[in-house]
Amino acid sequence: MKMNPTWRKIHTDFKLNGVPCSHAELSEIGYSLIKEGQVFENSIGDFLLDWISDTPTVNVFTSGSTGNPKKITLKKAHMVNSAQATGEYLGLKAGDTSLLCLPCSSIAGKMMLVRAMVLGLELDYVEPSATPLAFTRKPYDFVALVPLQAEKSLTQLSQINTIIIGGAPISTSLRKALEQSVSTVFETYGMTETITHIAMKKIGSAQVKSSAVETYFETLPNISVYQDARDCLVINAPKISDSKIVTNDIVELLNDSKFKWLGRYDSIINSGGIKLIPEQIEEKLSHLIGHRFFIAGIPDESLGQKLILIVEDISTDNQDLFHKIKALEGFGKYEIPKEIYSLQPFVETPSGKIDRKKTLLEIS
Repeated sequence: MKMNPTWRKIHTDFKLNGVPCSHAELSEIGYSLIKEGQVFENSIGDFLLDWISDTPTVNVFTSGSTGNPKKITLKKAHMVNSAQATGEYLGLKAGDTSLLCLPCSSIAGKMMLVRAMVLGLELDYVEPSATPLAFTRKPYDFVALVPLQAEKSLTQLSQINTIIIGGAPISTSLRKALEQSVSTVFETYGMTETITHIAMKKIGSAQVKSSAVETYFETLPNISVYQDARDCLVINAPKISDSKIVTNDIVELLNDSKFKWLGRYDSIINSGGIKLIPEQIEEKLSHLIGHRFFIAGIPDESLGQKLILIVEDISTDNQDLFHKIKALEGFGKYEIPKEIYSLQPFVETPSGKIDRKKTLLEIS
């Protein structure tokens, strides 16, 4: 069956946990998951019923990583187009096997279901956890993971042909480990408003990591990008959004389909007239600090903002860490934190990401 971009049709090759599912059968499956399933299965059932309803839209919530989670409305037709773009970019075909190991309460989990229903994938699901591959040796053609899952599953990743990783930054240590993987691994860029990813970056072998495809994100089909006056990314994706999407992500642009993510515009620290991007400094520190951490700016009478480092480990020897940072090569003098704070645990958003603003309040 040829892929057909309409949400009213379910691909004839679609299977859920090995069971072929037609549009009519999804109603029964959805109700069963809600009534008899575990909590994580309830959200799968809820979404299946939402999808086969006559309503042409789906309500989802943003992750809350850059503010309070907010409800947004997505068109099902746009979600189908997003699924097709992913399928085209990754070369997915009907009958390919896939694993859903992300919460279906999030857009990432919902889109794994949509891709399966649109592309005709054979989708299995397991309860979301940090180790989704721990109890299966079944090979899969396509799986989406968050960085923590990839890190905890390094010895099992060879079971998967193609892996996409998103939802949080990939640490330097994880990136190096993934470069040795026999699987094809992509880092993704996107957000709820863009119906998950609109661009991918291949994490390849060390021999080719200096090539453009390794350094820059590449947009999916029918998507172009440019910069606004702030050097922030603007996304033109008419098949997944009725309007252009203006982000707060500072980027370096190679062309209208390739870009390098540098950091968030709203997190820039102006310290003594020097503009510092926390994410760039965090990247340099990622191999040095074994715990979660982040860079931030706090008010300072002479500098305006003072650069600080917050580490999620109360046993950290801050003085020793400070000397190690000063000794790092390629570390500018303005990038050295003026103070280091140890705090445990960090405040998190509902999706499990670090809530930087609320965590900062803990040290004030």
